[in-house]
This record gives sequence, C-alpha cells and structure tokens, in this order.
Amino acid sequence: MSTSPPPTHSPGRLRAAALAAAVCLLAAGCSALGGEEDGSAADGASGSGADRMKIVMVTHGGEGDAFWDRVRKGAQAAADKDGVDLTYAGDADTTDQADLVRDAIRDKADGIAVTLAKPQAMKGPVAEAKAAGIPVVGLNSGIDAWRSTGLLGYFGQDESVAGRAVGDKLNDLRARHALCVIHERGNVALEARCAGVKKTFEGETEMLYVEGTDMKAVGAAVTARLRQDSSIDEVVMNGAAFALTAVESVDEAGSSAHVATFDLDEDLVAAVKRGDVQFAVDQQPYLQGYLAVDALWLYRTNGNVSGGSVAPVLTGPAFVTRTNADAVAKFAAGGTR
Repeated sequence: MSTSPPPTHSPGRLRAAALAAAVCLLAAGCSALGGEEDGSAADGASGSGADRMKIVMVTHGGEGDAFWDRVRKGAQAAADKDGVDLTYAGDADTTDQADLVRDAIRDKADGIAVTLAKPQAMKGPVAEAKAAGIPVVGLNSGIDAWRSTGLLGYFGQDESVAGRAVGDKLNDLRARHALCVIHERGNVALEARCAGVKKTFEGETEMLYVEGTDMKAVGAAVTARLRQDSSIDEVVMNGAAFALTAVESVDEAGSSAHVATFDLDEDLVAAVKRGDVQFAVDQQPYLQGYLAVDALWLYRTNGNVSGGSVAPVLTGPAFVTRTNADAVAKFAAGGTR
C-alpha cells in the first residue's frame, strides 16, 4: 500500500502513460521502466522480441511514490532475471485501475499482477482475465479478498497480523493511548492495520481519518488532535512520509507522544536511528513486486503455484528499531527496503 499521498495529476494522464509504455513494449521490446533491456535479459528463459513473455502489473499507487518505486524495482528485477517484458502502471482511482487491467487483457498479456486496495472494483476485470486464459496474482493489498476475487496467488503482508503485532509492541512500551491515523478511508489494508492494533493493545486506540492527498492537512489534523487530548502518548501512522509529518505535528502541538509507523524508506530509517520515530513495520515492497512477477513466470513456464492457491505468501511484518536500523539502512539507501 502507498506510503505517501498520490500526486495531483489526472488519472487519465497516468493511464495514457501506461498505455504508451505498453505500446513501446509491444512494438520495440523496450523496458517499461525506461532504457533498453540489456543482453542478459534479452537472452532470458522467455526468449526475445515477439517471443518474450509479457507481464503487466497494475497497482493503486501513485507515480513518484517511493513505496511503489520499490515495488516496481523488485518487479523489474524479477522481469530482468526471467527474461520477460514488464509493463507497470499505477492509478489510485479504482475505475481507472480496472480499465488498466482490461487494457492488459486486450493486449493479450501472458500474466497480470494487481493490488486489491478496494477488492470489489477488481472482481470484474479479474474474471475477464481468467476467461481470457490469463493468470492473475495479487500483491500488497487484499489479503482477505484475493481468493474470493479469483486470484491465482497473493504476495504481501497480513495487515491484521501486523496491526496486532504493533499493539503487542505498544503494550511492551507501556503506551496508554494510541492515535491510529488512516489516510485513505475504505482502504482495506489501512483499516485492517488499525483494527489489529486495537485488538491487542491494552490501552485506548483511537482512529483518526485524514485526507492523505493533502500532507499539510494531515499534519494539521494530527496537530489539532494532539492539542485537544494530551493523554495521547503514541501516534501510529500508515506510511513513511506520513510518519515524518507526524513527527513535526508532535513538535508543533508541544506533545510528548511518540511516533511509530507501518512502512519505511531511507528517510524514515534515518528517523528511527535518530530516535524521532520509535519503530517501523516493514512489509518489504521490493519483495512483493519481485515475487509477483516471478510467480507468473514460474506458472507459465513450469506450472508452479505459489501457496497452492490456498495460502498467501507473506512478506512481513518485520520491525525496524534503533537496534537494527543500521543493517537496514544500506538496503534502504539502494531503494530495495
């Protein structure tokens, strides 16, 4: 799931860019991520040129979002290894995301990977892909819906489990009142995280809904709530950029609350090292992208089904604290954690 707000550009422009990448791939065999394929990729297991397998990844992430950059980077690494052409497209609008999947079906993709931030919107496109004989796997969002949606497999974090783990950690830290901030109402992953925190945390868990597309508004809402209630001693955010904004909110409110978060990036790891953020939960987005593409290639070339279509393949949660932040920092600097 996204760790920073989607950009303010129109969904139509995103879709047009994705379609341009698809045309580029089909016509010239170039990389959807820019640049030409190197020789090793062209000689991969799926052949070259028109014979290369075509995989499309469609997410609900916005362009320029560091979280989705890592998903995309992992997906491309698997594509390069397997010798397949990858088209990546992201759109926060569920209707446009569904249209992107239908575009992939019309372009006769060999495999499709999707996110299920709002599963109901993807049921129709997934069914159409299956009817066309195209395998579809899920990643990142929708762990409770991937089987009922008809996906072949799923790669990601069990957000409910992650939330419960955060609740347990807050108990260990002797927190008493947690503010869990949800920056996209209706996003099943975000809702599951905060619900998980509430389930195991022995103190009070309060949900705060904010508009994630406006970071200034996010900061203002958190600041206002902290000023209203001085008993809040933990602010739990749902993304690295949001966590860094919450650190500023704590300072502005004159609060003694600590900040914790789901998801991380290089700046967030540095904040953990400094002690500005207590801890972060890493769901390993690079791994999600990598495994989703690799699973489709394995299914097409060897009939393998990860998880047997009955169990998800988990990529998290893993805690990043001051004790292990140095070990993670070098990978975060490389854009893979």
